[in-house]
Amino acid sequence: MQAAKIFSAGLPLCVLLGAASTHALAEDPCAGFKWDVSKERALFSSSVPTEEAGKDGTSAPVVVPNRLYLLQLKPRVQVVFAAVPGKTTPIEGTYAGLAVLKIPRSGGYRIAVDLPLWIDVAAGGQRVPATNYQGQQFCDAPHKIVQFDLSDSQPLLLQFSGATKSTVRLTVTRVES
Repeated sequence: MQAAKIFSAGLPLCVLLGAASTHALAEDPCAGFKWDVSKERALFSSSVPTEEAGKDGTSAPVVVPNRLYLLQLKPRVQVVFAAVPGKTTPIEGTYAGLAVLKIPRSGGYRIAVDLPLWIDVAAGGQRVPATNYQGQQFCDAPHKIVQFDLSDSQPLLLQFSGATKSTVRLTVTRVES
């Protein structure tokens, strides 16, 4: 009988706590990622000056892991990609840009951005296949994360396309195993 009283007294508390956590998820549109994105979220909370994205591989700025970048994208018609983007997006009225990615060692890396756009990594003129991705529709810190297995043995080029805004915030983080 005592156990039944404790259970019945605890049940409303459990319901209340469950409702509170559901409400917290509804208030935080970034809480729905399946991965631990605490590193990316921390990086997105910092401020950073704007850099010009490249229109080709030679004009592309260098990006390194564990920093936040704000890239000023170019009108899509001005950008020459090293590899054909993995998704066909409208050219008219969209933005694109390139950045050279320098990684300290081979392994899994996540490219996180604050808006919906297409992300490719090119190496040797070919696209590196993505290994996984996630996104949160109403979140912009980050909005989308794409994961790649990357080699430090050849130059890497980040390619962004299909953006409807002219700037993108991005981070690169290493996947810890």
